[in-house]
Amino acid sequence: MTVTRTARLTGAALCAALALVIVVWLLSDLATFRSPVELLWYWAGDRAFLLRRRAATSLVDPVLLVAYLATAFAALRSSLAGPALAVTGLTTLALRLPGLWAAGVDALVTTLLTLALAAGLVVTASAGRRDEHEQEREGEPGGPTRPRTGPAVAAGALCGLAALVWAAWEVHWATALPVEFTVDRFTGGRSLLLPALAVPPGWLDVVLTLLLLAAALSALTRARHARPVGLLAGLLLTGWGTGGVATALRAGWFGGLADLEADTLLAVLTSVFAVLAGAAVMVLLARPGARRRSPYRPVAALPPAPPARRPPGW
Repeated sequence: MTVTRTARLTGAALCAALALVIVVWLLSDLATFRSPVELLWYWAGDRAFLLRRRAATSLVDPVLLVAYLATAFAALRSSLAGPALAVTGLTTLALRLPGLWAAGVDALVTTLLTLALAAGLVVTASAGRRDEHEQEREGEPGGPTRPRTGPAVAAGALCGLAALVWAAWEVHWATALPVEFTVDRFTGGRSLLLPALAVPPGWLDVVLTLLLLAAALSALTRARHARPVGLLAGLLLTGWGTGGVATALRAGWFGGLADLEADTLLAVLTSVFAVLAGAAVMVLLARPGARRRSPYRPVAALPPAPPARRPPGW
C-alpha cells in the first residue's frame, strides 16, 4: 500500500507529536529522579525507589518513542510508509486504551491526546492510499515489496514461538493468582502500584501476543506489510526482555540459576529469549525485499535493413 506525499507528511507530523508527548513525560521523570540511572532501573522493575519517588512512565514509553521516530522516518523515505503508519497507530491505540480509566487528570489528558493522534495515523494510512500502477506510470518507485523467503520464514517462526510463550505465561498467571489480582493485571488496579502511564502487565501481554501472532502470520505468508509488523513486534519484544534481563542482573540471579525457584528461573530464561528473538526478528526483517521486475514494455520495431542493391533515388 503506497500513500500520497501529503499523507507521508501528515503521518510524519503525527509521529513527531506522539514522540513529543513521551519526551515531555520523560523530562518530567528525569527531573523527579535526578539521575537517569535510577530511572532506568525503575523501568527495569526495581521498585526500591517507590519509597522515595515514583515515575509516570514505564519501559513501554521509551520503546514507543523509538517506534515513533522510526515510523516518521519511514513515512518520509520508505515505500513502507502506509503499513508502518497503520501498524504503529493500531498498536498505540491498543496499548493506550487502558489509560482511559487511569487515575489522574494529567494521565487521562495524555491518553486522550495519544489516542487521537494514533487514530489520526490509521486514518492517514487509509485515506492517503495511492494506486501503485498510477505511481509506476508516473515514473516513481512502486509499493512495498514482499520480504525474502528465508528471512521471512525464520522471523515468522520466532514470532510464533514467542506468541506461544507469552500466551502460556498469561495462562499461568491467570491460574496461579487470585481473581482480584488477575483483574488488576488487566485494569491496572491499585494493588500493582503502576506508573501513571504504564500499561497493565496482563493487557500488555495480550497486545504483544496478538502483535506477535500477526507478525508470524504475515511473515510466513510473505505479505507486503510483514516487515513493519515484524519490526515493531521485535522492538517491543526486545524492550520487554531487556527489562527482565536488567532485573536479573541487578538481583544477581545469573550467578545462581540452579538455586532459583521454577517460576523465577523460567522468567529469567524468557527474558533472555525475548532479547535474542526480538533482535533476531529485527535483523531478519530489516533488509528490504527483492524488487519486483518491471513489466515488459515492447519497443518500436527497427526499420528494415537497406537492400543489397539500392534502387535509384534510395
